[in-house]
Amino acid sequence: MKGKLRALVALVMSAMMLTSCGTNSASNSTATSGSGSQASGSTAAEPVTMKLGLSFADSHLITQELYAMSNAVKERTNGGIDIEIYADSLLGKESEMYEQLYMGTIDMALETIAFQSTTHPELTIEDLPYMFATREDGYKALDGGYGDKINEIIASDGQIRNLGFMELGYRHMTNNVRPINTPDDMKGIKFRTTTSDLRLAVFEALGAQPVSMSFSEVFTGLQQNVIDGQESPLSTIDSSSFAEVQKYLSLTGHFWTNECLLVNEKLWESLPEEWQTILQEEVDACETRIREKNIQSDEELVAKLESEGMEVNEVDKSAFAEKLQPLYDEWEGKVIGSDLMDAYREYSGY
Repeated sequence: MKGKLRALVALVMSAMMLTSCGTNSASNSTATSGSGSQASGSTAAEPVTMKLGLSFADSHLITQELYAMSNAVKERTNGGIDIEIYADSLLGKESEMYEQLYMGTIDMALETIAFQSTTHPELTIEDLPYMFATREDGYKALDGGYGDKINEIIASDGQIRNLGFMELGYRHMTNNVRPINTPDDMKGIKFRTTTSDLRLAVFEALGAQPVSMSFSEVFTGLQQNVIDGQESPLSTIDSSSFAEVQKYLSLTGHFWTNECLLVNEKLWESLPEEWQTILQEEVDACETRIREKNIQSDEELVAKLESEGMEVNEVDKSAFAEKLQPLYDEWEGKVIGSDLMDAYREYSGY
């Protein structure tokens, strides 16, 4: 998968170089979005319909706030930008939507920072466990130099840009085998995780059996006992109805995850500057609302999941963090690099 995406990026960039060597006639033509709508670069812009793909259910907090963002953008641009939201993996798995974004067949997608390590390996940094002392430290990092560095990396190949960080929150573990109180309790449990090599290494270091699986397949995998457990933020555990197929919820808070709202760079550049400003302002407002609601909803979601039959327990996070600390030095030297790690350490809060 990683090799395929990197090859795709190289192919797209080669095509761009060939195009730039041709005539200038293309620069005077209208720019077309992945959904077929057009915007003129030199005259009054025509309405643009933008396809936004994401894996979360319609009921998820982030999805609901993206609908609100879309409505505000449409109103403020007088119908100039119409963002069509395709939730629940309707446009494909995470990897498929990421490919489509690079190819320009969709216009926007929601992907975690770490997922983009398929094309930018250093972005696997988000899968380091227990990165920030507090949530507020994480916000300062993303709003400051660390976030700037992340955005530079995402935009470095000229294909996509990040408009904002949508907080998913702390990830916790659910399973059907036993409550997770200490790292020793992880032994032998089959946990679904992503294809991230670092995330796989985290679960292996804890003694679990990590299983790579697309998020759209997780519920069925749990239902059919292909996997014993999974790890997600509380909002995802709730909106995905995992309480129907999971008994134990352990509040490990091992990863703090943020989704990037990505847009195809060619489409972005085709938008009038006024529309770019409006879209960015509404994305910023959406980002703020999601953070505020995440802080408010954590306790409520724990109570809701308990009421639906899940057994909830706290864990000794320091024991987990201590066991996983060696991964920091290993992965800084192997993949992440000192520049990005230094930008992170400035805000870690430790």
